[in-house]
Amino acid sequence: MLKALANPRSSFNDEGWLEPHFLADIVSKAKRSSMMAAVRQRHTKPELNLRQALHRVGLRYRLHRKDLPGTPDIVFVRSRLAVFVNGCFWHRHSNCPKATMPKLRASFWRNKFERNVARDLRAQALLRAMGWKVVVVWECQVKSSELASKVAQRFLRARRTPRGLHKRGQQEGKRKRNARR
Repeated sequence: MLKALANPRSSFNDEGWLEPHFLADIVSKAKRSSMMAAVRQRHTKPELNLRQALHRVGLRYRLHRKDLPGTPDIVFVRSRLAVFVNGCFWHRHSNCPKATMPKLRASFWRNKFERNVARDLRAQALLRAMGWKVVVVWECQVKSSELASKVAQRFLRARRTPRGLHKRGQQEGKRKRNARR
């Protein structure tokens, strides 16, 4: 009688009691698929927070350049700076509480995360080989507009310093020389 009612994945333990195998998901496979398809790759809340903060401090940029490896989220073309706004969970931000490991199907998730990180590193290496600077901003660093403003201020300060993220001084020197002519 118990076998007829049991889930086909259920099993009996050493004492003869039925141990049901509970499915981890409470929604259908099709619904889960549509939910996962709705996870945004572009224009996420952390990315929008950073973009708005960068715009507020006067920095202008391009979005999602498909001709660059990894399709950076924010691109400063003149400075040759590519910015990736990575989600802590999907891209494995080390020591971040959001970068948890799912307990079910752990080997699947471990492989998926390893592939994500390897793809990120490959794209960053290709960009650097092309002469681009790469900055990774994590979701937890820009989760609110206040935090994003602090990151934008760091970008602005680095742009103004001679050894910052941008080679701004060289371009200004060229402009001054051209203005004298």
